[in-house]
Amino acid sequence: MIRRNRIAIAVAGGMAAVLALVVWTSNAAGLQSTTVARTEQVGAAAQADYGDVPAAPPAETPAATTSRSPLETPAAGAPEGQAAPAPAGSSVTLVAKSVPKMGDVVQDGDGRTLYRFDKDTPNPPRSNCEGTCAETWPPLLATGGAPALEGVDPALVGTVKRADGTEQVTLAGWALYAYAKDEAPGQWKGQGVGGTWFVVQPDGKRNVECLPPGVKAPAA
Repeated sequence: MIRRNRIAIAVAGGMAAVLALVVWTSNAAGLQSTTVARTEQVGAAAQADYGDVPAAPPAETPAATTSRSPLETPAAGAPEGQAAPAPAGSSVTLVAKSVPKMGDVVQDGDGRTLYRFDKDTPNPPRSNCEGTCAETWPPLLATGGAPALEGVDPALVGTVKRADGTEQVTLAGWALYAYAKDEAPGQWKGQGVGGTWFVVQPDGKRNVECLPPGVKAPAA
């Protein structure tokens, strides 16, 4: 009888131990799952703070487009990002004109009357108007290539290097100038000034058709 009781007690104790082990294992597994889940959440949050993993997927946006002004639009056939070549041309124009009283003259593209200076030389071409002289008589500088011509013989057009290194347009070897006191296109207030400044004709010669009082036509 006593032996049977001992066996029953032993069996009951073993079953209690097994039951306790099962409960402990289940709790441990649940705790481990909770810990792992929390760790993953913390890790994901930390990564999102640094921008490695976005907290939420970004909304889709249309492809970015770059606005471009008409001046920046490349020419047809030009590779993207490469500026189109500037069109060839000159910023200087010589125009042969016939005006009342004066007759044949040469103007620039803005309608300014052009002059020659008797103290210059045509062969070889040389400009002797510098400093304050060049302020009153602005030289016609060659920029952007050969001048565009209207009614002027290209064989008569050239350039001469000035003292400052710039190139001045010449006609039949004579350096060409405008006059600062010509306030509007077509004026020729510089005609005969000092007996050395004269409106230039398309052939490069002085125009002496209309001279101010007291100014005589110089010898050819």
